[in-house]
Amino acid sequence: MCGIVGAIAARNVVPILIEGLKRLEYRGYDSAGIAVINGGLRRLRSTGRVAELERLAQADGVSGMIGIAHTRWATHGAPSEKNAHPHVSGGISVVHNGIIENHEDIRERLRGQGYQFVSDTDTEVIAHLVHSHRKQCDDLFEAVRRCLRELLGAYAIAVVDEADSQRLVVARMGAPLLLGLGNNENFAASDASALVQVTQRVIYLEEGDCAELSRERIRIVDAEGHEVAREEQITELSAAAVELGPYQHYMQKEIFEQPMAVANTLELVTNAHAVMPQLFGADADKIFNKINSLTILACGTSYHAGMVARYWVEAVAGLPCNVEIASEFRYREAVHDPDTLIVTISQSGETADTLAALQHAKARGQHYSLTICNAPESALVRASSLRFLTRAGPEIGVASTKAFTTQLAALVLLTMALARQRGRLTPQREAELLQALRHLPAALTHVLQIEPQIAQWAAVFADKEHMLFLGRGIHYPIAMEGALKLKEISYIHAEAYAAGELKHGPLALVDRNMPVVAVAPKDALLEKLKSNLQEVRARGGELYVLADQDTRITASEGVQVIQMPDHAGLLSPILHTVPLQLLAYHTALRRGTDVDKPRNLAKSVTVE
Repeated sequence: MCGIVGAIAARNVVPILIEGLKRLEYRGYDSAGIAVINGGLRRLRSTGRVAELERLAQADGVSGMIGIAHTRWATHGAPSEKNAHPHVSGGISVVHNGIIENHEDIRERLRGQGYQFVSDTDTEVIAHLVHSHRKQCDDLFEAVRRCLRELLGAYAIAVVDEADSQRLVVARMGAPLLLGLGNNENFAASDASALVQVTQRVIYLEEGDCAELSRERIRIVDAEGHEVAREEQITELSAAAVELGPYQHYMQKEIFEQPMAVANTLELVTNAHAVMPQLFGADADKIFNKINSLTILACGTSYHAGMVARYWVEAVAGLPCNVEIASEFRYREAVHDPDTLIVTISQSGETADTLAALQHAKARGQHYSLTICNAPESALVRASSLRFLTRAGPEIGVASTKAFTTQLAALVLLTMALARQRGRLTPQREAELLQALRHLPAALTHVLQIEPQIAQWAAVFADKEHMLFLGRGIHYPIAMEGALKLKEISYIHAEAYAAGELKHGPLALVDRNMPVVAVAPKDALLEKLKSNLQEVRARGGELYVLADQDTRITASEGVQVIQMPDHAGLLSPILHTVPLQLLAYHTALRRGTDVDKPRNLAKSVTVE
């Protein structure tokens, strides 16, 4: 959600800024803009794609050795050129991620000082406020710091001033921002992927940090006004990791990267004989001994991963497990048990709703926390007592794929560690599960081979406007994830139901024009699921079944069946996820939608 790139160098930074924005397109956006200083301030904005902004910059010959750039996902004001960033006040130009909660009060005060507002955004307030302070002091850095003291809400900002082309000032509070270090040049961005083409040396800013960048040095001041040194790190991202390669879309690439992503995530237990609590942090053993339940907080796809984990944790570890939608959790009067482990799940680790839910739990005395995340320096990771880092690599497509399957792999490990700690995992059962985990990457590779059959189904679904997805037990959340993927990228209305709920209402929707996709593993609920499928056929519904090989579900009139190549027992939900991802992808491909950047959605949702 929204992207920032800034640069100061002894060369033209426009190509760097544009390339950075291209690498941030996956976050979702509806407009883009750039501002550089070259004698004066030059600004270009577009409601098209970054490629259109690049064309405009080339046509106008825009260049400069200092600049900022932005991709905007609309929050305040409709997508339009006047609302696109950067925003300008005098010679001050600002880009901003986040939401300023007190912008209306500041706007009225600034209007009283004679400032004119031309956009509907909260960000324009920042530009005018910095300008008002700049008139009172000679230093841009100090003007920005004075501005920040007046802002309430979440922000990551980058500011340039045409009166000082040797300084770029950035700051963060509640939204991610990092610095990139070069030779006689320095950079800033909301995501390391935006800078991998120029540097792998990065510094992650802490909450409340404000930084001044010149070509030769950086200076960081913390929220209390003290100059601080933040640790320099080498990002593991490479330019090749965020390139499309031979694939048609990033989503396709990331679906096929899942065997390797899961293998990397499970690397620490590949040759192990046990899953120890220390996988989750040095204090995990102590914390796991104190807890008596789990509460999982997550949004979207990560919420579905949590729903699967509830089945695992309760059945294998014997611990009560509650799963909450993070955006709802802090707005109800819940009973807070201090001996509950709060588990947050997020691909980016910057999801605003999940961060706020964790802070809410802590404020009510729930201090045991664990984050499962794909971003090692993210806010959620830093805020949690324990952590497990999935190793999915960069996920560019907005619709999550490999992040989901690696989250599930991590949650299996958590389940096993908790079960072992509580004496509920025999050595034989632990060995069986470890062997199944070692085989999981190969099993995922086998599942990917059914892609041609899935593409044939997609050809039928592409003309539909409504679909049902069915699952039972632990596979009900997988059906929910399949419906979500289809909605996200094909714009087909799809709903998921626990199959036993069909007769309690949804069966009224079933006819020959609404395909019904069913997840049918060989498990204890298989015969009950078969009865539910017969309910669909009796009403003339068309069934499309993903069945394990020994389920004895065969194709017939009105029933299409794809046989899964492996049966994975406890890990079955991970395998059954993949064909549903492929189904969404190929259906969207048939419908001609923007697979990687679906309308109205953003990758990293950093506002509430």
